[in-house]
Amino acid sequence: MNSWIDRRRSAVLLHITSLPGPFHKGVLGPEAKTFIDRIDEAGFTVWQFLPLGPTHGHGSPYESLSSFAGNPDFIDLRECIQRGWLDECSIQRCDTAELHAAIREMAAPVFWQQVAKDAKLANDLEKFRKAHSYWLEDFALFSALKSLYTDRAWWQWPNDLRDRNPDAIERARDEHRDLIEQVIFEQYLFDCQWHELKAYAESKEIQLFGDLPIYVAHDSADVWASRENFTVNSKGLCTEVAGVPPDYFSATGQRWGNPLYCWEPREKEGFSWWTERVRQQLERMHMMRIDHFRALESFWVIPAESEDGIIGEWRQAPGDALLQTLQNKLGKLPLIAEDLGIITDEVTALRQKFGLPGMKILQFAFGGDDDNPYLPKNHEINSVVYTGTHDNDTTMGWFTGTDKETRKRVLAELGDAKAEDMPWALIECALASVAKLAVIPMQDLLELGTEAKFNTPGTLDNNWSWRLQEIPEAGCCTWKMSRQLNRLYKRI
Repeated sequence: MNSWIDRRRSAVLLHITSLPGPFHKGVLGPEAKTFIDRIDEAGFTVWQFLPLGPTHGHGSPYESLSSFAGNPDFIDLRECIQRGWLDECSIQRCDTAELHAAIREMAAPVFWQQVAKDAKLANDLEKFRKAHSYWLEDFALFSALKSLYTDRAWWQWPNDLRDRNPDAIERARDEHRDLIEQVIFEQYLFDCQWHELKAYAESKEIQLFGDLPIYVAHDSADVWASRENFTVNSKGLCTEVAGVPPDYFSATGQRWGNPLYCWEPREKEGFSWWTERVRQQLERMHMMRIDHFRALESFWVIPAESEDGIIGEWRQAPGDALLQTLQNKLGKLPLIAEDLGIITDEVTALRQKFGLPGMKILQFAFGGDDDNPYLPKNHEINSVVYTGTHDNDTTMGWFTGTDKETRKRVLAELGDAKAEDMPWALIECALASVAKLAVIPMQDLLELGTEAKFNTPGTLDNNWSWRLQEIPEAGCCTWKMSRQLNRLYKRI
């Protein structure tokens, strides 16, 4: 099957949280539109970001409270002022997640008062609730109960709520209606702001490129609402968890701790949860990366009591049947496979059968032999090339931190470049690649070092927090250089 990517394109990688602005993290406001304007000026036609779901306290977008919901921290509260739901002084100090949440809570009652007397708003809200009925009510109740039980995990709730006793669930919906309505207000507002941003991107012919974690968090509405589809027991505890076995990245493997899918019941009922999950995300974005794609072919199963990834076994996943079902129900699958690490022939065959581009990371290109798949000369047209991803160091941090011999090889492979040519020599290499799509992290365009690294895999502290202080001005050298290279390598 041929690639679905229509032509040579280039992207900038920047998560929503990293946008500048007056709040504790980036939001779906004017700064996001300005960023679209700037990358458009620079000749980029794609904006890549990370998963959009609400996060736990550690902030990882790959460990979300829901596979469907949007992160309410991304809501631009300035719109609430414009709509008359808040007064301006409400947001003058909003530099923590707790303050942002408290101010959203202030806006919600006024919103519901307006719904009661504004027929159009009431109609729009009703349409939203119907369109998202598959997940919205369960997530709203889950979030309300999380708040009521001071953020305790769902398997630590009273047994009747943990086990979703129908009478207890009905009682909770009645007793905690205000908390539930708060969540629905936030999801409605996120949805409105997101689709306004998407429409703005489309007006500039910029495509949005999202990310789908392969697994869901144990403490999530997804698992609580249908735990029979996950490897959890009658008390809600995991019996088996996800991870990877020992490899050249880790001698003890990695234990991620997510519950695994019980694939047999998923397949018997026609993969409806997966279909709705992918459908929802593709309504928000034009293309999407599937994280840890290899788990759709076979996945590493770790006993829950194990502390690392050494003990485990491989099991087959029905990836072929799943992707065929998604294609039958949703049409073209604009998906990119994260196929990093040790990839088998079977995983490659599955990816190629459905025409899904794989990933080529240039920071991985300069070790090993000439058959290293990440070397530019070994790239495939149907692939996506990165200087580095959100899990890598910045190009400058990586280059200055590696050994002398590797630096010499890097510069030789980049056409006898000089050290002072970095990171632009590697950026140019990515843009020159035969790969249909080239992705450059914003930190690399700004020539930043390790201080701007976004995530260190396998750690929980000091991640996901880097932010732009300001978006480079129109006409600056960053955008001029980008446009020259995008034009030179026919990505405009």
